Amino acid sequence: MSETRDPKARPEGLSAYIAVTAAYWAFMLTDGALRMLVLLHFHTLGFSPVQLAYLFVLYEIAGVITNLCAGWIAARFGLTSTLYAGLGLQVLALLALTQLDPAWGLALSVTFVMLVQGVSGVAKDLAKMSSKSAVKLLAPTTEGGLFRWVALLTGSKNMVKGLGFLLGAALLALLGFHWAVLGMAAVLAVILLAVLFAMPPGLPKGRKSARFSEVFSRSANVNWLSAARVFLFGARDVWFVVGIPIYFYAVLSDGSAEDNRSAFFLIGSFMAAWIILYGMVQTNAPRLLRAKSRPERELISAARGWAWALALVPAVLTLAAALSAGPHTWLTVTLVAGLLAFGAVFAVNSSLHSYLILAFTKAERVTMDVGFYYMANAAGRLLGTLLSGLTYQAGGLSLMLGVASVMVGLSAITVGFLKPQQTEPAAD
Repeated sequence: MSETRDPKARPEGLSAYIAVTAAYWAFMLTDGALRMLVLLHFHTLGFSPVQLAYLFVLYEIAGVITNLCAGWIAARFGLTSTLYAGLGLQVLALLALTQLDPAWGLALSVTFVMLVQGVSGVAKDLAKMSSKSAVKLLAPTTEGGLFRWVALLTGSKNMVKGLGFLLGAALLALLGFHWAVLGMAAVLAVILLAVLFAMPPGLPKGRKSARFSEVFSRSANVNWLSAARVFLFGARDVWFVVGIPIYFYAVLSDGSAEDNRSAFFLIGSFMAAWIILYGMVQTNAPRLLRAKSRPERELISAARGWAWALALVPAVLTLAAALSAGPHTWLTVTLVAGLLAFGAVFAVNSSLHSYLILAFTKAERVTMDVGFYYMANAAGRLLGTLLSGLTYQAGGLSLMLGVASVMVGLSAITVGFLKPQQTEPAAD
């Protein structure tokens, strides 16, 4: 896989970057909407927090396996192939969900949704790995170009996903589960066709000699950063996936149809605002960190400092939850403010990780290292998803947020093992 790195002769590269970003946006809009649709729809059907977590378990397991294999698949068959496969599988997953029948009963419904979510998990990580790898190959090397391009892709993607959370909650309230999912499938299918016909050249086609054993990195930095990613995203999803949405639902709704509609909208609005804030901070992280003029060793040091700063936020929220005897207004306001602060600091941490993985890897094995790194990302989400339902059901907010604080601390410790490369790019 050859590297195309001349920023002065990059019209195809820039066009390919724009096309990949647009496709990724479309995918993440449906991904965010689908998560809210499934969570809120099945909560109103009486699913417990642990049962709701089960619905997303196969999604995350599929992400772990997909990322382990996707780097090799992209290296062998090309990045456009994995991008198209991700979009196509998401369309199929959405269409499959329209066949869900309430008459099936609890056990069959849970099993079916888990399987469909597993397909969606494969789709999401194929699209993500393709998009993130493309940045390494297409971004200019001068004046912090790599950090800026990856921050723009990741930040804008999360803002779009945030709109997806709001869209999913709104569609559920207005159209119901079946028609909301069917509409999203139709829109994404149109976008897939447009990308198939309009994708410009600029991405590598793959190399037949790629071996699966190359997936496992021999770089200590890649491995330590991947471990840090497990704990970082576990710390987010331990409260994000099940606990906080269910807590807010308990505060906002008495179970009536009218209260449900307003609760769906408010919960969706908060989740959307959180993701959009996260995306906005990610997009501006290079400017915030002055990445254009800072060497790699300083950005590694910044990653350590920001990780410890992040650990303080859920620690304070844990104390607030422990001091409260129930879902009081002051606690809810504190949680909203604290979790938004968590989102902003988390975004800086995530941006630093996303830059460092691309800085640590080499062009000839970018899909392998990025796939391995996002396998760790998916493992963290899986861990957080499992713990989200379990900790909230077992110990409520204080246990859930306490676990989040411990996991961020473990991420900070792991980042401490990163070392600057012996040879650093002058501008990145």
